[in-house]
Amino acid sequence: MGQEYRDTGMTRDTANIVPVLPLRDVVVYPHMVIPLFVGRDKSIQALDSAMQSNKQILLAAQKSADVDDPDIDDMYAIGTLANILQLLKLPDGTVKVLVEGGERARIIEFVENDEFFTARLETLTDNIDLAGRETEVLMRSATNLFDQYVKLNKKVPPEVLTSLSSIDDPSRLADTIAAHMSLKLEEKQHVLEMPNVRERLEHLMGLMEGENDILQMEKRIRGRVKRQMEKNQREYYLNEQMKAIQKELGEMDDAPNEIEDLTKKIENAGMTAEAKEKANNELNKLKLMSPMSAEATVVRNYIDTLVGLPWKKRSKIRNDIGAANTVLDEDHYGLDKVKERILEYLAVQQRVRKLKGPILCLVGPPGVGKTSLGQSIARATNRKFTRMALGGVRDEAEIRGHRRTYIGALPGKIINNLSKVKTRNPLFLLDEIDKMAMDFRGDPASALLEVLDPEQNHTFNDHYLEVDFDLSEVMFVATANTLNIPAALLDRMEVIR
Repeated sequence: MGQEYRDTGMTRDTANIVPVLPLRDVVVYPHMVIPLFVGRDKSIQALDSAMQSNKQILLAAQKSADVDDPDIDDMYAIGTLANILQLLKLPDGTVKVLVEGGERARIIEFVENDEFFTARLETLTDNIDLAGRETEVLMRSATNLFDQYVKLNKKVPPEVLTSLSSIDDPSRLADTIAAHMSLKLEEKQHVLEMPNVRERLEHLMGLMEGENDILQMEKRIRGRVKRQMEKNQREYYLNEQMKAIQKELGEMDDAPNEIEDLTKKIENAGMTAEAKEKANNELNKLKLMSPMSAEATVVRNYIDTLVGLPWKKRSKIRNDIGAANTVLDEDHYGLDKVKERILEYLAVQQRVRKLKGPILCLVGPPGVGKTSLGQSIARATNRKFTRMALGGVRDEAEIRGHRRTYIGALPGKIINNLSKVKTRNPLFLLDEIDKMAMDFRGDPASALLEVLDPEQNHTFNDHYLEVDFDLSEVMFVATANTLNIPAALLDRMEVIR
């Protein structure tokens, strides 16, 4: 970038030899007054030499700030010829110097000097190709963009805008804007080396538009973060106030610990997204209630039911037909045809690797071992066993549960039994399925259709839970004394007599 503009329309005014001061991480522009702290021996000697002559020194930026002892190739070829306004030697040996940028200058050649850098320069004049009206429009546009930049970037003092309004030279305006922008060193040097004032202003306007977009985005993000923090602080403050009020009323007890425990249980339960959202909503309601109120007890029981369900706990299923045969023989003497049918059923389930086949229904008179056969199947497949007696059941709520609008509402026996066995793939025995009745409270047989239908039971919806629970991994086995079973239910079963 340093040598690119030798033939770009910049003109040679004078040729002189001046000391060179290499600068790290800073580019000085014409008309810019800036204090510099100098500590390197060569640089201090260059300043001393300049003070003894005409107080002029070339300020050239280093290409890399990591170089502590720069060579001539480590500096850019174009810099700013500056005047030393003030020089102060500090007690620690460093020098504080106040300089004012004068003209752009290019290094023609370095002059041999062992103590410090000196170079022969040519000063460079700007190439201004702007008509009067065009100059005014371009300067006004640049000033407006810089005004937005200053308002968005808190690092630039607002007083800069006041000084900017009094500048009528487009070149000086461009240099002043560039001096106050947060740009990389290479970009600042590129602006310094631009000979055409129109191009320089347009380039800076493009940079400002990009920076303004970024700064506006940062401002929006900061605003969102601030609003979220204020919301969190407000919620924390109100919760603390509520706790203090409840403590004064003597109603505090162990409520804070209970809320924390329930929060952990919800996180660790492995619920579906729908169930977790429902549990968190209920927990937020509970936080706002008095712990001793009746409504809080209802909400607490509901959350306990949700987190107590086996959302992700399973038994490891054993698919060994030989072992199943052994278990059935150990538990029951005879019944060879029945055991053979059961083994066939298990073999098909093992082959298909899913439970979408028909439900087993063991039919026979009382006392022949239907229930104990169900227990043996559970033991043979390493499933937990649970049983629901359907004899005399007339209420649909026994299957689907009660809605929470009712006082003393509870989940149905299906969900309740799954909570007790604490696994989502037990063997569920529906005992005496032929003894169900129907009255004004509903038809439990129709409610069982959803439970036993493999196409529907993965989204079983208990009235109490109000969220779907997957029953597709449960192995249902029914028992009956006769085939006096509703036809729709019977279609879903494989009868073994």
